[in-house]
Amino acid sequence: MNFEKYVEKGNLFLKELAQELGNPEDREKAGRVLRTVLHVLRRRLTTEESFDLISQLPMCIKAVYVDGWKPSPVPDKTIKSVEDFIAEVIEEDRRSAGKDFGNEKHAKEVIKAVFRVIKRHVSDGEIQDVKGDLPKSLKSLWED
Repeated sequence: MNFEKYVEKGNLFLKELAQELGNPEDREKAGRVLRTVLHVLRRRLTTEESFDLISQLPMCIKAVYVDGWKPSPVPDKTIKSVEDFIAEVIEEDRRSAGKDFGNEKHAKEVIKAVFRVIKRHVSDGEIQDVKGDLPKSLKSLWED
């Protein structure tokens, strides 16, 4: 196994996200933001859809997604709207939420940036499947 290859792909993913967030040098923030958004997303998706999604992500990003995960037989249906998703993201990020996500408007843009980067690494068909697993109101986060 070539673990260096996995690390390189993970770092490229984070660099791409940092650029998308407007601060190419801050991969630490990009990592926190990515972890937070992925952890809230995995709560809203079915376990099966989560596995389908992560199958297409770089190995290091898969590790971020599954870190501390206790898959549930049913998705968290309390996350029904963009506002619910943002609130859960801010709660998940806790102490860093203010600097990572700011206000609700900025948080929405940060979440959309994460999804834009994911879309570049995952097939269109899989993105459609992920969106199909979400309530209509949350699908707007995946739009450019």
